[in-house]
Amino acid sequence: MTQPTMIRRVPDTLRPIRVLDAFSCIGGATKGVKDAIPGVHVTGVDIQAQPDYCGDVFHRGDAIEFIRAHGHKFDFIHASPPCQGEGAPTKGTNRARNAAVGRTYPRLIAPTRAALEATGRPYVMENVAGSEVRKDLRLCGEMFGLDVLMHRYFELGGWSVPQPAHPRHRGYVRGWRHGVYREGPYVAAYGQGGGKATVQEIRDAKGIDWTTDHLRLREALPPAYTAWIAHAWLATLTPTVEVAA
Repeated sequence: MTQPTMIRRVPDTLRPIRVLDAFSCIGGATKGVKDAIPGVHVTGVDIQAQPDYCGDVFHRGDAIEFIRAHGHKFDFIHASPPCQGEGAPTKGTNRARNAAVGRTYPRLIAPTRAALEATGRPYVMENVAGSEVRKDLRLCGEMFGLDVLMHRYFELGGWSVPQPAHPRHRGYVRGWRHGVYREGPYVAAYGQGGGKATVQEIRDAKGIDWTTDHLRLREALPPAYTAWIAHAWLATLTPTVEVAA
């Protein structure tokens, strides 16, 4: 009888797993990774100062340049290029309004992808509906029992995971929409006024308790998303057994 073949693809177990959170903001993605992987070391990089960043090390600078220079040193990379140049802000009346005031947004997904692929490391790149990220995975707050929907799409590089079931939403997002105000179990974690979420409501809905910065809270991913992703990635690294036919 042919013996099973053991396949192991893991980082060096003599050191902590090292993860890079590019375009990190305050570290919503970082917190999820740290919740999921015991002893992980997470480095954040962002073009803006992030005094509330919750990871181990923070670098202020160009995230794409950092990936190009240092990405190969990490076991896994998460990247969240700014969404302002993607989706709704670049379409319809928003596009015309931005053009009228000379407002432009960089399109960073393609150069980020090129930098990630050049590292040879497994990665995940996140963005909004309508963006150019490959839609390998979609996550929603309802999957984790959160009070925010926040659908986000993830491009997976060098690894894969099946799409989890998307449960039916429990109702409306609270607030005004098309002239109608609705109550609902979810809060709108973007903008201000019109029934949108307060700082504390966003903290509670996303599971973020280390900052009260309204703008950063709005931009941050719920840690539950990247905790799920980190667990899924780890599962691809555990020893597996192939039984010969």
